[in-house]
Amino acid sequence: MLPYSTTTARAFISLPPSFRAPLEPKPSLFGLEPGPMALEASAHLQEYLLHQTELKHNFGLNRSAEPVIGKMFGVLVVQNSLAEWGYIAAFSGKLGGSNHHAHFVPPIFDGLQPDGFLNEGMLALTCMNKEIALLSKTQSSTSEERIKDLKEARKVHSNSLQNKIFDQYHFLNRQGQSRSLRDIFLQTHYRNPPVGAGECAAPKLFQYAFQHGLTPVSLAEFWWGQSPKSATWKHGNFYLPCKEKCEPILKYMLSGVPEAQLSI
Repeated sequence: MLPYSTTTARAFISLPPSFRAPLEPKPSLFGLEPGPMALEASAHLQEYLLHQTELKHNFGLNRSAEPVIGKMFGVLVVQNSLAEWGYIAAFSGKLGGSNHHAHFVPPIFDGLQPDGFLNEGMLALTCMNKEIALLSKTQSSTSEERIKDLKEARKVHSNSLQNKIFDQYHFLNRQGQSRSLRDIFLQTHYRNPPVGAGECAAPKLFQYAFQHGLTPVSLAEFWWGQSPKSATWKHGNFYLPCKEKCEPILKYMLSGVPEAQLSI
């Protein structure tokens, strides 16, 4: 595995001095295969994933009693202020029950903080669900009315909690301008963000790059491990950023990046 650079952002992983692939033009944000630079960075990350032992996550590549959860990873080839080549890496969602791991950029919003509002809100939902389950075992008009009230309260609480999560996400573009997740999706036909928007690898990567003065050059995303739910995701295959969650966000974030300087 390549060492971390000591001259730039912590998650920046240096590429060798011989790494001088040409820049590819970017005619479209969605629709290109990964460029050679992103493929080389992906190979470095895959080599790390193949041999690492610190990630407590069952990708389904070895025998384990733990549930199999494959994961989407992303790499973004960048240049730092010293014109050094490197890449930063991210995973979609959480990994091994955590949002923070060495070698990877942090989340835009960390909802796993034990004293955070999300944990408290989820506990409240759990209490409602338990009470509904308990009342469902009894048969009385009083119980039925209480269940009806609880289900309505649960719906209101769940929607409020989800909106509060959305409000935590603000994205930077190349000019350093920030826009909220809800404002971004308000400009689309979706109108409202889907659940999980902002947790994918690509938005994490560009957010980190713009926060730390790194110039983005080439992006690739690949699936690592078995997929327990869908045959769409295959181990080691490359995929484009998703249209529903990522396209509106990335179009805003990349609005200031010259097309000739970015290959996706």
